[in-house]
Order: sequence, then C-alpha cells, then structure tokens
Amino acid sequence: MTNLHYKRVLLKLSGEALSGDSGFSIDPGVVRSIADQVGELIGDGVEVAIVVGGGNIFRGLAASARGMDRTTGDYIGMLATVMNALAIQDALDKVEVDTRVQSAISMHEMAEPYIRRRAVRHLEKGRVVIFAAGTGNPYFSTDTAATLRALEINAEVILKATKVDGVYDSDPFVNPKAQKFKSLTYRDALNKGIKVMDSTAISLAMDNELPIIVFSLNEAGNIKRVVQGEKIGTIMDGGPH
Repeated sequence: MTNLHYKRVLLKLSGEALSGDSGFSIDPGVVRSIADQVGELIGDGVEVAIVVGGGNIFRGLAASARGMDRTTGDYIGMLATVMNALAIQDALDKVEVDTRVQSAISMHEMAEPYIRRRAVRHLEKGRVVIFAAGTGNPYFSTDTAATLRALEINAEVILKATKVDGVYDSDPFVNPKAQKFKSLTYRDALNKGIKVMDSTAISLAMDNELPIIVFSLNEAGNIKRVVQGEKIGTIMDGGPH
C-alpha cells in the first residue's frame, strides 16, 4: 500500500475545473482524468467524498446581479451541480469505481437523498460519494457545502482542486506579480479578504480545525500527491505559520 497522509478526504471541485480550457460546459477529458486519479486513491484504500460546484453551467449569484431573483438563481445553480455530479459518476463508473450520488434536493430517479450515516457507510465500503445540490439551501455556496459535508463525515481534510496552483494575494491571471502563499491561517484569509473560499466556509473550517489544501487540478497526479502529504499548493489551517 502507498504511504498515505490522509485516510478519508473530501475533494472539492469547482465547476470551472471540469470545463477545461473552454470555461463552460463539461470537458470529458478533464472528468476522465479526475476519475483516473480518484480510482487510484480508492485502490490505495483512501475513502473519497466529492463536492462539485456548478459554475461551468450556471452561477446563481451572477444571475442575481443581472436581475434574477437570488433564491431562484441559487436553485438553478444547485441543479447545475447535479449535472456535474452525474458526469463525474459516469466517468468513475467507466474506471470501475463504485459510486453513489447523494443530493440535498430530492430527485430519487437520479440520486439518493443525503443521509449522513448512509454516506459514511458507503465510504467505509470503498464507494465514492458525490454530494450534489450544495446544502439544499439558497445563499450558501458549494464551498460551504463542502466544509459542512466534510465535517459531517469526519473527513480529515478538504482538498480544493482548482485551475490555480494555490492561494495568491491577488488574481495571478490578472497580476503577474501576484505572490503565492505556501501556508495561510484561516484568520489571515478572512482578514485579508482572500477569495479562496467564502467567509462562511472558512469560518466553519476554522471553528472545527479542519485543514484545507488548495492545489492545481491541471497537473495529473496532484490529487494523489496531496493525499500522500507532498507539499504542493497552499495549506490553510490554524497555524502557527
């Protein structure tokens, strides 16, 4: 067995990360790469849960800014996360990984309802559990949903896979002089207004001492490297740093 730093993890995928270079929709190649990496973790005995965003399909907050009712927009965004969850499930099925999609909004034909004890049992049996539809409530991001689900299933860490190789003091795509943090405390992230996750998610992680590692999904194998304890990306925890 491979040396593992974590035994049970929650992988947070942004919707944009699934879109590849296009920035929208779902790139089957990207999803297959994720499935291959997760399948390897399952083979090593790691228990993996996934929360996926929906920004590659629809963003409720952005729609609200253009005049749509915020609650309606958020519910549409939740449905977008279900679409992404089903795409990930399909890719995992193709590499012979057992999966369950659990949705915070009832849709029995496509997903189980979210039940904490059932989710934990699936993980113990080596199944990947994909949590869809956020928390089921408007005004809460999928980052907050990821933190909440990670705590509920007793995950040891949140692995936040993005298009960027860590947390920066400004947008590295806009500012070529942006500085990357190797480590960051929750409080510093909140005080500096760094938008790696929303403040509700960071506060919830801080209150429960749940570490978050932010790293790039663009390089194949990074998920396993993080689980093995390799120092890539940015780790956010209580410090001291």
